[in-house]
Amino acid sequence: MTSVRLRPVILVIEAVEETRQGIERLLSVSDYQVTTAKDERDAIFNARLTPPNLILISLDRNVVSILPVVQRIRDGAGIGESIPVVVFCVTSLEEGAEVEAGYNVYLTRPENFDQLRILLGRLLRNR
Repeated sequence: MTSVRLRPVILVIEAVEETRQGIERLLSVSDYQVTTAKDERDAIFNARLTPPNLILISLDRNVVSILPVVQRIRDGAGIGESIPVVVFCVTSLEEGAEVEAGYNVYLTRPENFDQLRILLGRLLRNR
């Protein structure tokens, strides 16, 4: 009997369609199953449909405003706080920085995709 290896599911939340598609392509070739959402409501629906192992949110606004959004997505999808959330910040952090915001939420501004992929791998290794 052959064992089936399940790929980790990453939910990508990004408002801009071209950016969302680009992130989806990069993660798909890195052997992740990717679901996408354009906003909070779409994220809750998709997380209920396919529960993620990790949520990646692309954000270009105040970091403090994202924590309530993360909590509403977790509550609305019924996924709890054990699922890590990575917030990809463009303006709030120095390039190459990674900060733990608490409640299994991580803020990052990687210098390149490899740096982001390493962070995602580290967070998913324990799943």
